[in-house]
Amino acid sequence: MGLEIVLNDITEGAKADVRRINDEAKTTSDLIIEEARQASKEALGSRLAEVEEKLEQQRQQVLSSANLEVKRIALNKRKALLDQVYDQALERIENLPADKNEEYLKALIEANEKDGHRIFSNKKSEKIVKKLSSLEYGGNIDCIGGIVIENEEGTVRLDFTYDLILKSAYDRSLKSISDILNG
Repeated sequence: MGLEIVLNDITEGAKADVRRINDEAKTTSDLIIEEARQASKEALGSRLAEVEEKLEQQRQQVLSSANLEVKRIALNKRKALLDQVYDQALERIENLPADKNEEYLKALIEANEKDGHRIFSNKKSEKIVKKLSSLEYGGNIDCIGGIVIENEEGTVRLDFTYDLILKSAYDRSLKSISDILNG
């Protein structure tokens, strides 16, 4: 019987050691699993934050692009409208009643005659310009209306043609549209 008791004690001791080792292994594995979960959560949280930040950046970029596109479309429409108004104004100036044309020519001549020696106009306005101006008539120019005044040497020409006046107004409008688009 003595051997049986010793064997029993050894078996019981071994079983107790196995339980203790199993318990320690379970505790260690639970700790490792919990640490892995925490690390995974942190990594996932960090990755999620990165993804959210990238999504916000992309959203802002898309929004900016869309706003720019809307602005570009609106400005292109304004330019098209400005082109249409320019064409209509050009047509109206070409078909200006004689009395209105004379009124405009008189105002241009009175304001600028002192600066020149010769005056030019289109063929249609030649008689009116000769009548209204004391300057030497220099001849006809290709324009829809208005005058050009030249100094005696012919080195300075002041262009008061309706074409240039209308084009200047058109260019100023285009400049403001461009400033809006690029500003």
